[in-house]
Amino acid sequence: MFQREGLTRRAARDDDVAARDDDVAASDDDVAARYERARADLQTQLAGSQDPVRLGKRTSNLFRPRERAERRLDVGAFAGVLEVDADSGTCDVLGMTTYEDLVAATLPHGVMPLVVPQLKTITIGGAVAGLGIESTSFRNGMPHESVLEMEILTGAGEVVVARPDNEHADLFWAFPNSYGTLGYALRLRIEVEPVQPYVSLRHLPYTSAEDCIADLERLCRDRELDGERVDFLDGTAFGPDELYLTVGTFSETAPYTSDYTGRRIYYRSIRERSRDYLTVHDYLWRWDTDWFWCSRAFGAQHPVVRRLWPKRWLRSDVYWRIIALEHRFGVKRGLDRLLRRPRVEQIVQDVEVPVDRSAAFLRYLFRDVGLSPVWLCPLQQRVEAPWDLYPLEPDTLYVNYGFWGGVPIGPGEAEGDRDRRVEQAVTGHGGRKSLYSTAYYPFDEFWELYGGRRYWEVKGRYDPDARLLDLYEKCVRRR
Repeated sequence: MFQREGLTRRAARDDDVAARDDDVAASDDDVAARYERARADLQTQLAGSQDPVRLGKRTSNLFRPRERAERRLDVGAFAGVLEVDADSGTCDVLGMTTYEDLVAATLPHGVMPLVVPQLKTITIGGAVAGLGIESTSFRNGMPHESVLEMEILTGAGEVVVARPDNEHADLFWAFPNSYGTLGYALRLRIEVEPVQPYVSLRHLPYTSAEDCIADLERLCRDRELDGERVDFLDGTAFGPDELYLTVGTFSETAPYTSDYTGRRIYYRSIRERSRDYLTVHDYLWRWDTDWFWCSRAFGAQHPVVRRLWPKRWLRSDVYWRIIALEHRFGVKRGLDRLLRRPRVEQIVQDVEVPVDRSAAFLRYLFRDVGLSPVWLCPLQQRVEAPWDLYPLEPDTLYVNYGFWGGVPIGPGEAEGDRDRRVEQAVTGHGGRKSLYSTAYYPFDEFWELYGGRRYWEVKGRYDPDARLLDLYEKCVRRR
């Protein structure tokens, strides 16, 4: 709605420059006016109900079931890119803008967000309030670390501009990992960085977790491999003795480019080739086509199904809708009971573990959880100041492990037992767990891990009447 790129402007003749400039100024004023109206309407919506509220978004990438009751705020107007300024390295964007649309707006200017989460329909506001990560995180941290300012609708119905050093700095530093319980980001100004047209990939094989993690640590430190710059770095573990690191380097040219948006599957190529080349656009979305490897659960990787599955439906949001329908109607669960199939616990987790304990944690994953492949993504906090609700050690390199899938529930086990053991193992290895999926932490332990004292101070200032749920209610009690 508010995207400046593509705004209709009158074609100006050489002798009509002044009239064209007037039209541009009027268009800019109109964009600002529409934003002001939408913001006022949202405040009216919030004021019109005394019940708890949450966002009425078109898309979601949360994987925890929750109640379907309370009033939802219509935030459809807050999607669009206001301005991309490649010279200053900044972008003004509305909070409900998906990264797919954000990347589409920035790449023509030769820039991209500092961190682009893997799935197209993750929104910039969601990634900041709920965390995000990708293969630039070893040098750029998480998406919230590139935010310069946020315009936030609070639970009290006010719209405040939060910066790291202004009167709302407390909200700025507490906002990441708050999951909409302190307010909603309506507009953000973020940093962007230059790109080149292509990404050259090298897939490095390993037979032990220790060797793989040692090289990962070295690459993050040196940011160089055989004379080539390391711009991107992540990894894939197919088993305890088959691991790969993927090193990406920006390039002005490429001898060829691969396409993993149709029949070919990206994660399989990691095993099959040591070198590869993608356009920067296709590199950023390399995981989305098959939701990493999770599309296999829907049969989308079977050769026959792959030929019949429309290419436009090879997208993470399509798979997510299938999952949402299953949560709602339980067709597969009912069929499994009818056929007496063993019960399955769905484990969908992303966790960060300090690099010096990372290999041990990976061995635990393969031994106790048993899911594969596992995604590895190095992360180091970009700014020294602490983020109140997701504190990491600024000088410590972490490894994010992403593991997603179903595991059989064993004899004497209940649903959730495996997830609880994961939580205990993460804490035992000095790590942190993202809250976008199911969580089982006891009340006191949860608040000790996720900045309880600071959270309630900020909550008391910006949502004194508890119009928004609190973090424990939302992420553990799944309301």
